[in-house]
Amino acid sequence: MANIITQRIKTISEFHQLRGLPKPAHPLISVVEYSAIKRPADISEKNWVLDFYQISLKCGINARLKYGQQEYDFDGGVTFFISPNQVFRIEPEENSAVKRAGWMLLIHPDFLWNTPLAGSIKQYEFFEYAVNEALFLSDKEEKIMNGVVQNIRNEYHSNIDKFTQRIIISHIETLLNYSERFYNRQFITRKISHHQILARMEHLLNEYLNDAKGIPTVQYFADSLNVSPKYLSGLLKVLTGLTAQQHIHEKLIEKAKEKLSTTDLSVSEIAYELGFEHSQSFSKFFKSKTQLTPLQFRETFN
Repeated sequence: MANIITQRIKTISEFHQLRGLPKPAHPLISVVEYSAIKRPADISEKNWVLDFYQISLKCGINARLKYGQQEYDFDGGVTFFISPNQVFRIEPEENSAVKRAGWMLLIHPDFLWNTPLAGSIKQYEFFEYAVNEALFLSDKEEKIMNGVVQNIRNEYHSNIDKFTQRIIISHIETLLNYSERFYNRQFITRKISHHQILARMEHLLNEYLNDAKGIPTVQYFADSLNVSPKYLSGLLKVLTGLTAQQHIHEKLIEKAKEKLSTTDLSVSEIAYELGFEHSQSFSKFFKSKTQLTPLQFRETFN
């Protein structure tokens, strides 16, 4: 298979030109109607990288998007988030019966300069979620998102003055905060699939610790479960009250306590079985979580 080239789109104006759209009304921010976009004939033959943020709400996408190593088939309306320098690919499917609708909000990082959002936008973890972790909106939620984006569009199309940037930034923050709320709702309402992830996480974690493969990482389990590390942590936080890292540490301590209380293995042997290279590291970790050294914990059972 030939190597797929990667094309970088540096500006919003360049994006408009490549997608057959009129020149943007503002060089650093734009709301694009999804139905107006013209796909280049070679769109599926390239990976794409943007130098700006893209927030999209799409219906009838009639394509398969690949994002990192994951892919998602968009049949209904969903919202997803791409930040600068993330690689994705679009593979159109022929289906003339599907009507494309929705919007893309394009935000160049330069628009955020000298505002608190320039730093805080990185705190919204869904920009690092994979496409198959897209946000599924209810009709009510979709109307809310559409209303905020319409306010953004209205503001940059009106006479630009010293208040324009500040007002648009506030609308973007509102959009991001609603997105965070709706993702949290999604973690709760999509219980079957999410509890399956939790059950598989428990199974994989037990298998991992039984095989003494080294200290387990969040990345390992995220890869095994086909989700991003931040999505896995966010999901577990809602379901269990613990992040993925905390979940792993709790299981390590549980296993350590079991071995200390039910076997005659030395601390060094237990450390090795749990994946620690050095018994000192294990003892330090154990005490940080229990306020006791491994030997002090074992003595409580004698």
